[in-house]
Amino acid sequence: MGDKTNSLAQLSCPAPLPVKDTVVLGHGSGGRLSADLMRSIFLPAFRNPVLERLDDQAIINVNGTRLAMTTDSFVVKPLFFPGGDIGSLAVHGTVNDLAMGGAKPLFLSAAFIIEEGLSIDVLRRVVDSLHAAARDAGVEIVTGDTKVVEQGCGDELFINTTGIGLVPDDLDLSADRARPGDKVLLSGSIGEHGIAILAQREGLEFECPVESDSAALHNLVADMLHASREIRCMRDPTRGGVSSTLNEIAEQSRVGIRLEESAIPIREEVRGACEMLGLDPLYVANEGKLIAIVAPEAAGVLLDAMRSNPLGRNAQIIGTVVEARSPIVTIRTSLGTSRIVDMLTGDQLPRIC
Repeated sequence: MGDKTNSLAQLSCPAPLPVKDTVVLGHGSGGRLSADLMRSIFLPAFRNPVLERLDDQAIINVNGTRLAMTTDSFVVKPLFFPGGDIGSLAVHGTVNDLAMGGAKPLFLSAAFIIEEGLSIDVLRRVVDSLHAAARDAGVEIVTGDTKVVEQGCGDELFINTTGIGLVPDDLDLSADRARPGDKVLLSGSIGEHGIAILAQREGLEFECPVESDSAALHNLVADMLHASREIRCMRDPTRGGVSSTLNEIAEQSRVGIRLEESAIPIREEVRGACEMLGLDPLYVANEGKLIAIVAPEAAGVLLDAMRSNPLGRNAQIIGTVVEARSPIVTIRTSLGTSRIVDMLTGDQLPRIC
């Protein structure tokens, strides 16, 4: 176990010095460096009102029809892991980004960047999985692309997706809508995807195996919207985990968020793995959970709606939005103390999705 633990240390990127001249793995973490890259490079180049919302999807109006559009790239390593693979993950991740805007997912594109030498059987297995996940989610793959790069110029297979969905006219979800007094709802236990990837990649074995929570959340979202429209925003806490997601919401809404550690569901095997490896579950990626900021008067009915869906049966109210001089996320620990939950700075685990 010692050699494996040493190799794991290389996966964790400590707080880096300011990076100005080169891209580092931390720029892909979904944390502070990712946000800096967006605000310093991409947002100034492409600035427009839709992009400036910085939500998981763009909501655009086309001749009176509100469409949600999102794009994503998947570079997960390994390609196959307990609970999923790069094919199903590509569908789930794209569907979920649409669903977080309240959209009904309809169509996806899928582009494959393939490294020369990849087994045809592996490619077929991924494509079959992607097809099955799309079928189960009720979406169609309507266009795509393939490119092949020389051996050594890629890492087996990358997938890029774009998704389109329909958004109800009376719905406006965005990360800048959180208000003091709002409640923070979490749909279930955290950290399973990241720990499953880590265990598969490093050959770790736990007494109780951990599987990825990868799943399409649009039906859970539909149940919530049917119960109440008093939802301010929703996000799926993927790269950077719960911490980075809540810091983004706090920043965009200019509020504070106060969490209760005892209310956050974490499976014992995930907690134990994180303690052993020196990871904080709040920073570990998820692929089948959502966070919702909701009006306080609607929290109860929304929690009931979430728990009535199999993907939300362990939902909890984990915190409250509060007034703050500057955006900040804090947590009251099980010991009764408080600490700041900052945005992820480095990259605990690259190639997670």
